[in-house]
Amino acid sequence: MMTYLTIWHYAVIIVTVVIFVMLVIISLREEKSSVRNAMIFSSLLVMTLVSAFLILALDKYTKKVTLAGLKNKRYLSTERIVYSGYVKNTGNYTIGTVKVEFKIVNRGHVTGNVKGGSFFRPSGMGDFFGGGDKRAYRPQKLEETVIVAKDLAPGKSKHFNVSFDYPPYFKQVSHFQRVFAH
Repeated sequence: MMTYLTIWHYAVIIVTVVIFVMLVIISLREEKSSVRNAMIFSSLLVMTLVSAFLILALDKYTKKVTLAGLKNKRYLSTERIVYSGYVKNTGNYTIGTVKVEFKIVNRGHVTGNVKGGSFFRPSGMGDFFGGGDKRAYRPQKLEETVIVAKDLAPGKSKHFNVSFDYPPYFKQVSHFQRVFAH
């Protein structure tokens, strides 16, 4: 089932194709072939950009989803974190996929309490010329994007549980979430 395009998306595509055909017909009246080809190419380019912009703008208004009831729990025995909650389609059209981006940032970076070595990531050049830094690189940010629902009907909600590895060296963290509808 193709749920990405709505009736409004099809209307935008049809209107832009009709306008493009009209521009091509006008361009074919030109006698010089180089000018005619340039007019057709520029019409194709402009109508493609206009339709892409309009489809992206339509997505903002037709694909509405909210993230609610989000809870997280860290399991020390397995060094994992589990997020649970639900997503709800608040729009009037079916959503093909709902993705949630989870971001965990070590709080030292958020509050400005950092040391200079925290951001340094050793490169291959340091290893080649000077033996490099023997300290292991520890990322201070963890990002995971997960598909939590597919074919979500209007007004319906879907519960989810997502788990992923939690770095044991994170002391105090800040949690950020974003939801995407496609």
